Parts: sequence; structure tokens; C-alpha cells
Amino acid sequence: MAGRPYWSGQLKVSLVSFGVQLYPAVNSKSGVTFHQIDRASGQRIRHQNVVEDKGPVENSEIVKGYEYSKGKYIVVEPDEISNLRIETKKTIDVQQFVDVKELPPAIFEKPYFVVPEAKESAEAFVVVRKAMEQSGKAAIGEITFGGREHLVAIAVPPDGSAGLMAYLLRYAEEMRKSEDYFSEIPSPDKVDKKQLGMATQLIEAYSRPFEFDAFKDDYEAALQEMIEAKRKNLPLPEEEETPRPTKVVNLMDALRESVSKAKKPPASERPTGKGGARKGPVLVGTNRRKHTAA
Repeated sequence: MAGRPYWSGQLKVSLVSFGVQLYPAVNSKSGVTFHQIDRASGQRIRHQNVVEDKGPVENSEIVKGYEYSKGKYIVVEPDEISNLRIETKKTIDVQQFVDVKELPPAIFEKPYFVVPEAKESAEAFVVVRKAMEQSGKAAIGEITFGGREHLVAIAVPPDGSAGLMAYLLRYAEEMRKSEDYFSEIPSPDKVDKKQLGMATQLIEAYSRPFEFDAFKDDYEAALQEMIEAKRKNLPLPEEEETPRPTKVVNLMDALRESVSKAKKPPASERPTGKGGARKGPVLVGTNRRKHTAA
């Protein structure tokens, strides 16, 4: 198992309790990163922690502060935070189980892998996991890490693999009200039936199993290509012009034409590079002069 767990503690369902560990289920974006550079010298710009009228401050002298009035702070030491007595720092106490389909996608934040903490926890882990799988339920509780308490859902992975998944959820007060944004949209009950039928055909024509591995970060690839060109003092690839529409097409004509052209291969089989259209952003060449690597 790679790396150290992000969180270790107890998963508690009433009187049933067993140790679990959480591991991040996603990699941090680790591709192209940029630093701030002085254009004239080409040197990296460094930032310092400073106090007005005092100058630089050592990291060991920096503490947290809560501003209770303008310019007035309550100083909080790191150990005072770490010693806070919060049950959810070490225990996920399941408050209820819900149907997985009840959880709206908008409240999901970040996934974690959940594994038994030790061999003695494995039996209870496997039994509870199997019961959750058979019932189609997700466990809802709370967990504390990263300086705050989080709402969390624990569920069986969609692919049926042996572990569990923990999903950080957003609290209700974090969500904006949809009616503030959707209230002026025309009612979907008043759409044209012929247009609706054609739109349904279009959706059916483009429907196929989701190919997760077929989609890549093309923006990242474009940045890498640009940096490599600059490093080798090569001209930057030029921007491809987007063809402008020559005439206004009404919705029904657009739907009909789209349906007729919808028989395309899935994303993994679409041509790229030579002889094919390139998916994603295209590098913009501002001019044809060569660029010197810093």
C-alpha cells in the first residue's frame, strides 16, 4: 500500500466499531507549474513573511489569529488547536444510512479510499461492507481533519472492488439556492414536441458507455508542448482559426443536421495529430520569432 494514511480512526455504527484508514483517491495536479519570474533578470521572485515596521518574520514565530475587531486579534497557538476535544477527530460515528441515489452529485467534494486499519478490523469491515452492498446504502457521518469538520458519505465502490469509498460532502449552508439562477429559465413543459423528439434522437445517437480512460487533459499537453518548443528555441505552434458560422440555422434544422452527423466513433477511436482533428485547446502562436529558454 503506497504512502501513509491521510486519516486513521474508528468507523462506528451503533455498538459496532472497527479501525479504518483513509487514503486520497486522487492525485494532486502535478504537471506544469509556474513560478513568478522577473522579466528583466530571469530570476525567480521570492516572497517573505514580513511585519510592517519590523521586517521579515521567522516561520517559528508565526501563529494563527482570529480578528474579533478591526485590527485586534485573539492569538491561537498550534497546540491549542491540536488539543481541541472533538470526537470526530478519531471517530466517524455513522448517524444514518441512505440510498446512494439520494445523494445529489452537487454536494460531492473529494473521494478517499477506506481500508481496514489492521487485520483484527478486517472481519467487521468486510461484514459491514457486504451489508451495505446488498442494501444499496451509504453511511452518513462526520469527520475532522485539515482544520475543519466535514460531512462524509461512505459507500461501496461502483466497480464493486473490495474496499469502501469515503466522499467528503458539502454542508447545506455551503450550497447556493438554485432558484436564484434558474428562476428565469422557460418552463420545460412548454417545449416544442417535434424539437423534443429530435433532441431525444440526438442524445440516443451519442449515447454509449462512459470511457473514463479515453479523456485526457489536453490543456496540460498543450502547455508541455509549448514549453518544449520554447526550450528548444522553436517557433510556437500557431493558433488554428475557428470557422465562423455563415448563416443562422434554426433549432429544428440544427437538430436534424446534428442527428444525421451523429454516427461518430467513441472518443478513444477519434483521430488525433496527423490526418485528424485535434481535441482540446490549441497552442496560440503570437508571432513567428524564436523564443529563448530562460
